[in-house]
Amino acid sequence: MGLTLYWHPQCQTCRKTKKWLDEHQVTYEPFHIVKTPPSREKLQELYEKSGLKLKNFFSTSTKKYRELGIKDQLKTATDQELLDLLSSDGMLLKKPILTDGEKVIIGFKEEELEKYTTTSKM
Repeated sequence: MGLTLYWHPQCQTCRKTKKWLDEHQVTYEPFHIVKTPPSREKLQELYEKSGLKLKNFFSTSTKKYRELGIKDQLKTATDQELLDLLSSDGMLLKKPILTDGEKVIIGFKEEELEKYTTTSKM
């Protein structure tokens, strides 16, 4: 299975990740995270495979995150409610998300990208 990159062209971290992948000639399928966000089912799969807490999938720096009071919702909402919220708007997702269907990286972490790409070479 190939790599999938959920990214947003205006996100500096996304551009940095995309540039790194391109420079290292790593093949991936890009998806504009706002125009083509991952489905709720895909988000649940990414969450389960990531080993991260669901709160790590939220972009805390967005206006919508603050407007919706998500910080407070994280304390009491179920995982199902949080997944519904994340799948409602791609801008709520921390970006970029890179996966091969088994492993998941959120954000730009060069050391993880190096390991990831050497074990996931296409």
